[in-house]
This record gives sequence, C-alpha cells and structure tokens, in this order.
Amino acid sequence: NGRVLDTKTNLMWAARDNGEDISWSDAKRYCESYSRGGYKDWRMPTEDELKTLYDANKRNHYGYRVTDMIGISGIFVWASETSNFFGTARSVSFTRGGGWAYPMSLGDTRRALPVRFAK
Repeated sequence: NGRVLDTKTNLMWAARDNGEDISWSDAKRYCESYSRGGYKDWRMPTEDELKTLYDANKRNHYGYRVTDMIGISGIFVWASETSNFFGTARSVSFTRGGGWAYPMSLGDTRRALPVRFAK
C-alpha cells in the first residue's frame, strides 16, 4: 500500500523515495503533497528521524544500508533542517549513516522520503 510502519518510533514512512535527484525545496513539496495510503499529513523527515532507518548490518537491493522494506535509491535523503544563512539543508547518508549539510539548490544524489506520525 505504499507505506511502512516503524513500531519503534511510531512513524509511518513512504515505502520508497521519489526515485530521482531533487532539490531541497522540490523534496519538501514532494513530501507535503504525498497522499499514498489515504493520508494527507505527510511531511519531510528530520535528520534524527532519517537516522533511525539506517542499519549498518543490512543493505537494500540498491546497496544502501536500510531495511529492504524501504526503497532508498540514492546515497542521501533530504532532511527538514535548514540553515538560511549558508543556504544549506541537512541530509542523511545511507552508506555511512551520518548527517551532512548540502546546498539546498542542488540535488545530485539527494532524494525525498515522506514520513508522518502514525496515529
């Protein structure tokens, strides 16, 4: 049905990312307009929320360190935190698990992955 429930964090994730390189602002729009599963309260995840998906002991079919239940197709996924002073936003690496600052206007290797609180 296009979603995965993480019972440890009580977060519901889209079952796969957007599938292509995307800028931070386009990723934010993508997450907020996502409507799979009949829900309309999807949003861009925080860096800490994304880090809960990283698993050093697993690899999905793309080779990234995340459960195979979630289709991460790029090295990085955008997070919601930004720094307007530097024009950067946070993202999480699914090869190393760490967070990175990156220019919001660029999108190479960055993906969008919607999340919502499960109720």
